[in-house]
Amino acid sequence: MSMIRKNLLQLVFSGSFMKRWNDKLRPMEFFEVDKQAHKMITAWVLYSLNLDRARTASEQDALALEVIEGGIFEYLYRLVITDIKPPIFYQIRANPSHYTQLTDWVLEQLEPRLQALGGPFWERFTNACRHPDADSPGRRILEAAHLYASQWEFSLIQGVNPWDEELEEIELNFKRSLAGYQDLHGVKELIGEGMTPLKSFVHQCGQLRFQKRWSQTPRIPETSVLGHMFVVACFAYFFSLAVQACPRQRANNYFAGLFHDLPELLTRDIISPVKRSVRKIGDLIKEYEEQEVERRVFNLLEQGGYYGISNRLKYFLGLGLSSEFAVSVIQDRVPLEITRRALQEQFNRDEDDPKDGELLKVCDSLAAFIEAYTAMRNGIKSEQLQQAVFRIRQDFNQVDLGNGLHIGSLLADFD
Repeated sequence: MSMIRKNLLQLVFSGSFMKRWNDKLRPMEFFEVDKQAHKMITAWVLYSLNLDRARTASEQDALALEVIEGGIFEYLYRLVITDIKPPIFYQIRANPSHYTQLTDWVLEQLEPRLQALGGPFWERFTNACRHPDADSPGRRILEAAHLYASQWEFSLIQGVNPWDEELEEIELNFKRSLAGYQDLHGVKELIGEGMTPLKSFVHQCGQLRFQKRWSQTPRIPETSVLGHMFVVACFAYFFSLAVQACPRQRANNYFAGLFHDLPELLTRDIISPVKRSVRKIGDLIKEYEEQEVERRVFNLLEQGGYYGISNRLKYFLGLGLSSEFAVSVIQDRVPLEITRRALQEQFNRDEDDPKDGELLKVCDSLAAFIEAYTAMRNGIKSEQLQQAVFRIRQDFNQVDLGNGLHIGSLLADFD
């Protein structure tokens, strides 16, 4: 029986306020939720290229969940220790006694919110927090992805801080640390000279942090397309746990959430009223998005020989199906659209490679709802925000995802 409530969703969203590189001159504000999104996109790429480290399909699924949950665990921990600068945190972690004290306090802060996800999740979270240095494949993928995403941010501020004495040491540390992960397939391509197809793809994804959502509506906080994708991915994973999705479906729902707005890199964030305002304009926009993604993303990856990554992205984005929010499985290597009832009753099995698009649509709308709701709570009362909150309440008030996960009850928490 699901006990997911408002405070868990708001915890995930709170990374939209959390600033990074706050002691440096910045060409723009950097937020934790954007960095986490870029990190997890990079982690998915490295996971996809290192599947040979897991021999069977079930081991590959286990590795995917280790990467996903490890990323979520690190993010939640980081949200609580927000005021501790990384160099200080690493010193604390190097002292077992001090780190244990800090971790006990973090767990105390998070337990009321995370217990809703069940005992097994809480046990995995506490174990990961208490043993952060485990040298498993999933942890190494996450650490390489973390370093790469942080270095990518660093490259944006490096040129505007020429007098900062710390920068040279920070740059050398990134290079030295990333060099230790070159045994992972894909790392050399990401950190080498020149723009390889793989690096270009990850770079394009990172640029979604520059693209603000609700671009014509003032909001606090402003959220980017990149950060929104990460929030939706986390919601999708938590909801997948709540409805008892099989391991493959949990991973698919998370990664589909993480990439669901990738086409907006090419078309910008076109708000729903525009898509709905003219007959069939939504279909025209979708057709244009698919053409541009094919040209600038899939062709790029395939020219570099990354057919597996390209094909998987196409499945996550629902290409060939009615939309990215289609409920689907893979049958004879071909995506097949099914009903959600069929998914729950027949196809919630790893071997069917299921993806719950309807659950993703709910998570996407809930993330938009929290963006609008939070801006209004922070004093911005625009008509567009009020309409969005009203419309989402109306559209999802009767939606029940199963196992006690009633969206109307969840929305009622937001008074």
